[in-house]
Amino acid sequence: MFHNSGEIILLFWRTLLALPQTWRQRQKVMEQFFEIGNASLLMVSVLSFFIGAVLALQTGPLLVEHSMASVVGGVVGIAIAKEMAPVMMAILIAGRIGSAMAAEIGSMRVYQEIDALRTMNINPIHYLVLPRILAIAFALPMLVVFSVLVGWFGGAVVANYNHLMDIPFRVFFADLKDIVELQDVVNGVFKSFASPSSSAWCHATKV
Repeated sequence: MFHNSGEIILLFWRTLLALPQTWRQRQKVMEQFFEIGNASLLMVSVLSFFIGAVLALQTGPLLVEHSMASVVGGVVGIAIAKEMAPVMMAILIAGRIGSAMAAEIGSMRVYQEIDALRTMNINPIHYLVLPRILAIAFALPMLVVFSVLVGWFGGAVVANYNHLMDIPFRVFFADLKDIVELQDVVNGVFKSFASPSSSAWCHATKV
């Protein structure tokens, strides 16, 4: 365990030292960025929509029954922005994208492609690790914000068409706007970094 922790810390330091090479590796960063987006966008849409829908379905009728229909939009909105969207995106990126990166780098290790990079005087940290870490850093906030918006829409659809609530879209989003603040979304974005970042460092130690 301590050996792996030391490798992660050392890799983190080497990647920080490699940050000045970002502009030279911009093409690799963009390739990884679009790969992460293409691999995740459909799943993020479906997952987020149903998370918002289920939250509204489970909390809405109970709140309406207790004459608290005016807070349904706010409850669903803040739950998605601060907790559900960041956690689910972190799990998705760490599991789906992280495992794909681990498989790719592991395959390169087996077939001695990383040794070949060193032979050609190409630093594997600059060529393999830095673009992937930066791509995750750029893609994750966008995916979290996209997930939040889709989740809100899913909750609004259920609140509007469920006969136990019957809350119009306009009312739902007005209530959401009154309760949810921009800082709640920002906090959720920062929260989402913990899991995929640690996963990315662990997988990258294969270099």
